[in-house]
Amino acid sequence: MDYESSSWIWDGVYYYPHLFGGLMLTAALLGFSTSYLSGIGLSYLPFPYMGIFHKRKCDKKRIRVYMDGCFDLMHYGHANALRQAKALGDELVVGLVSDEEIVANKGPPVLSMEERMALVSGLKWVDEVIADAPYEITEQFMNRLFHEHKIDYIIHGDDPCLLPDGSDAYALAKKVGRYKQIKRTEGVSSTDIVGRILTSIKVCKDGNGTHGEPQKESHSKNINMSQFLLTSRRIVQFSNGKGPGPNARVVYIDGAFDLFHAGHVEILKRARELGDFLLVGIYSDQTISDHRGSHYPIMLLHERTLSVLACRYVDEVIIGAPWQVTKDMITTFNISLVVHGTVSENNTLTSKDDPYKVPRSMGMFRLLESPKDITTTSVAQRIIANHDAYMKRNAKKAASEKRYYEEKKYVSGD
Repeated sequence: MDYESSSWIWDGVYYYPHLFGGLMLTAALLGFSTSYLSGIGLSYLPFPYMGIFHKRKCDKKRIRVYMDGCFDLMHYGHANALRQAKALGDELVVGLVSDEEIVANKGPPVLSMEERMALVSGLKWVDEVIADAPYEITEQFMNRLFHEHKIDYIIHGDDPCLLPDGSDAYALAKKVGRYKQIKRTEGVSSTDIVGRILTSIKVCKDGNGTHGEPQKESHSKNINMSQFLLTSRRIVQFSNGKGPGPNARVVYIDGAFDLFHAGHVEILKRARELGDFLLVGIYSDQTISDHRGSHYPIMLLHERTLSVLACRYVDEVIIGAPWQVTKDMITTFNISLVVHGTVSENNTLTSKDDPYKVPRSMGMFRLLESPKDITTTSVAQRIIANHDAYMKRNAKKAASEKRYYEEKKYVSGD
């Protein structure tokens, strides 16, 4: 018998040693040899309770884990946290803290609940999302998690999460022994990203003096630059690790994907629906600066790459994709269709330097209606428009971030 067909026997030996031993003894007394048993398969013997071995294997409980958060200005650090959480169980349920709770505990959110929901739901490791979760894990909500949502463990990073009164937001989960910890992804945070926008983009008022506009001026490149150290292992962890099949319809879409937002998720979903394999081209930092101004990109190439790879609709990426889609590129990647959204940072479709000239001429270009009108600039302008509130919020968070790094100890994990 091969291993697959007899693996249930070994499950029986492991989980029911006394019963299994008794069966073998009975067989010996009846004059059967173990070689004979293995030849005909134990499932054919008229012993009672043989079905429990199969039942034990089939009924193995799936572990459900829960992780919550604000997930505002969602980035690859959030994605990596949820990836690690998923690895601690079989099904990942994510609690999305309500706008009201964020205001009360951290200050105004940049993204709406709807936008944050689209981002979290679009991650490849997320199985379910609970909207309007509380910031604090109260006894009432914890019982709801355990009984209604069948949660086995509550997960959080190794960085402290404190309530306004200074108490631990996860104290109750720890007390009942249903808490597990993951390693924080260092070098990035929502606070860090807000800081990059506030300090790296100058604000000028429009005619009414009500909105901020990022100027196309050079800014100091050493202010709030990414401290994240990318490894090849991290890229592998985020990648699907599979290429397209021989007859797959490969769809290609490219862009900056800066400050990865809900608009990106929705257009990637639509693009993926048009084929079997979605290939995403991510522009280099220099390409973006050349076409959009020296204050872009806000997120660097390796950061943007991880954010795109984390999206459940993406199969593969080209890191540092060229601005022009060439014939050679189409042949190399066996591209069947090139698409572009109607909403973008700048109007590349009407410029003289049309990046889609070749696929247009080949009859394989399609313009997709963008489901949302969000852009990187519009997200940045929300922060600029509430400059004082975010400056205050960042000052408070910066202090806790500093304490974390000063007191940091090595935490195993990946």
